[in-house]
Amino acid sequence: MKKSVVAIAFGALLAVGMSQAQTVVRIGPPPPAPRQVIPVAPGPRYIWVPGYYRYNGRAYAWVPGRYAIPPYHYRAWVPGRWVPRSGGYVWVRGYWR
Repeated sequence: MKKSVVAIAFGALLAVGMSQAQTVVRIGPPPPAPRQVIPVAPGPRYIWVPGYYRYNGRAYAWVPGRYAIPPYHYRAWVPGRWVPRSGGYVWVRGYWR
């Protein structure tokens, strides 16, 4: 019983690690997009999450910004960004802090 629990936990950790693997994109992201007009927030708890460029396997595509309600005890969104790595760029996801 104890061995099977350990094996399941190890498998779960391995799956999480694999799901966060980063793909290196050899072509750098485009220059920052023109400023997006930020609409009025739909409510007092909403925080603006800015847009970003996503790589779809062939080209970069703009994902527009949006409003989101932060999870409990979080107050700010740290935007994702493209970071240079050897051989290209990798996407570092945004997160709540």
